[in-house]
Amino acid sequence: MSIRRIASDGWAKKALFYLLAALLGGCVPVMSLHPLYTEKDVVFEERLLGRWVDDPNRPETAWEFHRIEEPNNAYSLVFSDEEGKKGSFVAHLVRLQNKLFLDVYPSEPPWEIEDPNKLELPYNSFFLIPAHTFIKIDFNGPQLKMWLTKDEEMEKLLKEEPNAVKHTFIEDKLILTAPTKELQSFVIKYADDKRVFKGEIVLDRKKN
Repeated sequence: MSIRRIASDGWAKKALFYLLAALLGGCVPVMSLHPLYTEKDVVFEERLLGRWVDDPNRPETAWEFHRIEEPNNAYSLVFSDEEGKKGSFVAHLVRLQNKLFLDVYPSEPPWEIEDPNKLELPYNSFFLIPAHTFIKIDFNGPQLKMWLTKDEEMEKLLKEEPNAVKHTFIEDKLILTAPTKELQSFVIKYADDKRVFKGEIVLDRKKN
């Protein structure tokens, strides 16, 4: 699919920014219109449950997973940064071949507490789409390793291989538009490509 750009109003861009900032403290992951999983691909791992931190000296920055009843075999994920900002998400653990991925999407509209739209313009929330983002994970003994997507890196891949996965741009934001099966083929093929899953975050379980 050729790259095209779609006009977007400032409000939608603002809402998307809040969502991204809540998840990664300002880093911008790649968003997808469709999930990475089908029902048969979803697995549940008890060892993912709990609070994970990347620095024991900064326990306020954490990824916290809890089991929820609906959707089935899903997790509640709350991400907290060092400034006390939080993001609340639904996460599914997806097994594709021998690799594990998290499919994450917002559990609540991306409002700021001080945002007057929360009360004055409630109908605006009808236009929010709960987009997905993907995280490659691996368990290494007591540690949890994560590799996240980053739009600048994936744009490099798509410039070199524009047919690697269906996509578009909303203003300057890369959005994956491929259906689930095509997304699965894409992440399996490029699972170890640093242009798709960039860097490595190593988390330790926070003991009570």
